Amino acid sequence: MDEPIFDVLPETVLANFHTPRSENALVWNLLYLLAQPTISFRKLIKIRPLWGGVVHPEVDDALRPYFWGFDVRGKRLPGLDGVLERVDGEGPRTEVDLFLLGKANLIVIEAKHLSAPGRCSRYAAGRCPEIHSDPSASETTCRYWELPQAAFSAELDLGERPRSGQDAPSCERHYQLARTLLVGRELSRRLDRELSIWMMIPRKHWRSLEKTWLDFTERVRDDVLWRRMRVVAWEDVDRLSEK
Repeated sequence: MDEPIFDVLPETVLANFHTPRSENALVWNLLYLLAQPTISFRKLIKIRPLWGGVVHPEVDDALRPYFWGFDVRGKRLPGLDGVLERVDGEGPRTEVDLFLLGKANLIVIEAKHLSAPGRCSRYAAGRCPEIHSDPSASETTCRYWELPQAAFSAELDLGERPRSGQDAPSCERHYQLARTLLVGRELSRRLDRELSIWMMIPRKHWRSLEKTWLDFTERVRDDVLWRRMRVVAWEDVDRLSEK
């Protein structure tokens, strides 16, 4: 781990490298070797997805990896901090595992090993400002329903806005993926790139995640983006190093 990126990565990311079956270590060990310094979009898109359509790009694109928002030299992905400030505000920032940036494309990848996409921790703790009313709370509305620049509803059909006494809403179940989509959408607009949203998982884990992923993708409003969403297996990405 001699690359400059390890001098700038957040402690939360670095700590995960030392946990059993670390997702962060998998992302780094796999993509670092494949993308030296870039990876071919045409080569990557040839992977047969667990879910998603087959694409045959007419023009290739050299994709540079940004691990957790940094390239291997420790340089920040252009525009990302401004996007996170706009979408997430002062709260915890959305942490995307991997961005692949080319001249025409931006692929945003959420990597999972044994876990599932994250759910809303505030709802789980009984602190959802929309459902668990608390006059003393610092926030009485959720920014992802209230603010135009961060509204889930601009990109996703998550049903009616949550209300007091309601059971777990769709935004609770799709919280991480929805935030990832918002960040990817805003970043692609600022960089003038074509957005793709991918999830990278072990092949054997697909059955347990399929229902959640399908429910999420069915809520995506943009048909063009929907066609550029994919689920790929770690194993198939790993095989690219053999070619």
